[in-house]
Amino acid sequence: MTATDWGRVKFGSDGLVPVVVQDVFTGRVLMLAYANAEALALALATNRGVYWSRSRQEIWVKGATSGHTQRLVEALLDCDGDAVLYRVEQTGPACHTGAQSCFDPAPTDGEDA
Repeated sequence: MTATDWGRVKFGSDGLVPVVVQDVFTGRVLMLAYANAEALALALATNRGVYWSRSRQEIWVKGATSGHTQRLVEALLDCDGDAVLYRVEQTGPACHTGAQSCFDPAPTDGEDA
């Protein structure tokens, strides 16, 4: 994402923009999160997955507590400027359930998450 792209980001009325997170090696969608201007700036400055936690109302650095980090390889802005794509190198599972992707099927009875 270039400085020109940064100026085109259309944050919603809540100050957030959706961020689709994709594995840079496989192309698999790992998760959907949200970023405010501060989180987006931190992600671009540190090359880490940085988001806004809507439940905790705070900046969230992916892997800060779990160790399941994301190295931001590329950030792209969609054609309308209202969604961001992070292409990342994921370490460990991306989903809080322990699944590699938040889009994996939910575990059935007897399966661990």
